[in-house]
Amino acid sequence: MKYSLKRLCGAGALVLPLSVWGLPLAQAAQSNSLYDQTATASGGLETFNQLQTQRDAINELRGQIEELRHQLDEQKQLSQQRYMDLEQRLDTSSNSADSNAGTPEDPVNAAAGQSSASTGASGQQDAQQAYQDAFAKVKSREFDGAIQAFEGFISTYPDSSLNANAYYWLGELYSAKSRLSDSEKAFQTVVDKYSNSSKTPDALYKLGLVQARLGEGASAMATLKKVVNDYPNSDAAGKAQDFLNQSSQ
Repeated sequence: MKYSLKRLCGAGALVLPLSVWGLPLAQAAQSNSLYDQTATASGGLETFNQLQTQRDAINELRGQIEELRHQLDEQKQLSQQRYMDLEQRLDTSSNSADSNAGTPEDPVNAAAGQSSASTGASGQQDAQQAYQDAFAKVKSREFDGAIQAFEGFISTYPDSSLNANAYYWLGELYSAKSRLSDSEKAFQTVVDKYSNSSKTPDALYKLGLVQARLGEGASAMATLKKVVNDYPNSDAAGKAQDFLNQSSQ
């Protein structure tokens, strides 16, 4: 009997966990309870860390969204300002045209209009009419149509004396539509190909502003200084100097 009981006790010993062998039942139960609590605490800490990481990621995304909203608001304001600047120029052009009877509606190109009238050549008259049609779209705020009209004008009349003005207005229109690279090329064309045009000082000044908006800081400063040095008596020189003064503050 003792032998059989000893064997049973031995078999039972194999069933019990080694960690609680030889411990009273109460201590064994307490040990299991502490293990469960430790495991639960460890799992809770891991979950907490995951939640904290997710919160940090969400806060970072929110910051990026706010920055994008801020940039979008700035772009909207710049776009509105460009349209306002262009409309102000159009109003000035219209007022100047009203006070100079018989001149083309783009007042700075009066000489070209007079040249067209004096020659009486049908080709010049056609070019003059095509230019006036394009400029009429600018005055009526049909900017997309005006761009197409001026591009068509330059393509149809590549040797016209009105091309300096056409490129200038393309520069203005491209700028208003945020096509800055195209605007830069148009103003640069006026400066390079039509250096004797009355539009050159204004084109050079606008070229500097576009370069600044494109992030070409060194080129912008050099261009604006050129306006001041080469055309000191022009309105564009005064505007360029004001911009340079503000940039140096």
